[in-house]
Amino acid sequence: MPEPSAPPPAGPTVAPASIVVTGAREAVPLPLPGGTPHPDPDVIIAGIAGWVGSAPLRGLVARFGGRWPTGDLAAVLAGLDDFSGRHWDFRGGRERPEAREPDLHPATARQVRDSAAALGLVRAVPPALGRYAHVVVLGGLAHACLRRVAYAAHLLRRGVRVAGEVAVLGSFRPLSDAERRTLAGAGVDGGDTEVDALDAAVRLAFGVTRPAEEDGRDAGHPHHSWSSRTYRPAGAPPVRVLAAPSSEPERRRAHTADTQRFWAGHARLAPADEVLLVTAPIYVPFQHCDALRTLAVPYRCGIDTVGVDPALPDLTRLPEPALTPGRYLQEIRSAIRSMRALHATVAAG
Repeated sequence: MPEPSAPPPAGPTVAPASIVVTGAREAVPLPLPGGTPHPDPDVIIAGIAGWVGSAPLRGLVARFGGRWPTGDLAAVLAGLDDFSGRHWDFRGGRERPEAREPDLHPATARQVRDSAAALGLVRAVPPALGRYAHVVVLGGLAHACLRRVAYAAHLLRRGVRVAGEVAVLGSFRPLSDAERRTLAGAGVDGGDTEVDALDAAVRLAFGVTRPAEEDGRDAGHPHHSWSSRTYRPAGAPPVRVLAAPSSEPERRRAHTADTQRFWAGHARLAPADEVLLVTAPIYVPFQHCDALRTLAVPYRCGIDTVGVDPALPDLTRLPEPALTPGRYLQEIRSAIRSMRALHATVAAG
């Protein structure tokens, strides 16, 4: 893998007004495309251009031997998608835990970590508002299910108000043996699937034992099936645990965008609703842009995406696997691809 030390190419290749000039070691992450209600397409596009045209990302492309793509923003995003697929895709179509870790020079590894911090994949930022229409917790691996649900419960205890519901979104992805061990180590019976782990996390974090309402459809295959369980904890908004069907059931399981669209239909998401999305810091850029594409643009709602704060004492018993340079590069690629999809949606009108 080439890792030349040449500086990034000079001169912007997207509109100069859209470029954010910043250093990779700055403490404040680059802003993501705006998530305010009734989103303005021009503001979203300018936000995408600022993030992808920034100095930290340009520096990473140069470090791995790339030339900055030429052309308009769509061409730059396509070029970065192609480049990151050749240099930063360590999954190869596999699940995230199965990704390989690249052998990087220490200087390159440091640059990757600095750039990830500047691009918004490291620092946990608190919610921007004190009140939301809904809180949406995104599923993931077993440890992530526990941490994100616990963090959502923590935010509610600390005063974040929710007019609607807390929605915990997942799929029927089978748990691995390692995930089962993680749950067992935390004293949790997590069942067989991701949505089972999320359900167990809700019962643990919100102190509930059984759902008040249940609905769903068993279609004989997890890619076609769905389920919904709604809990009503005392002194808190309803908490719905939802497993979505896949939009491409012949090819894959449900992914994040599927779960968000499926939930929006159930929740009757309305224009001007403010939605707080809870994930891990490393996934904030890509999942924020996915939510803009699947929720903000079609429903005209607001999106505020936050990552779990790892410093909270009640999360120390739920450790997260090490965040390596390879993982950061993989999720920078995810952010690029998510921004490309968002740009295509917004540009198409």
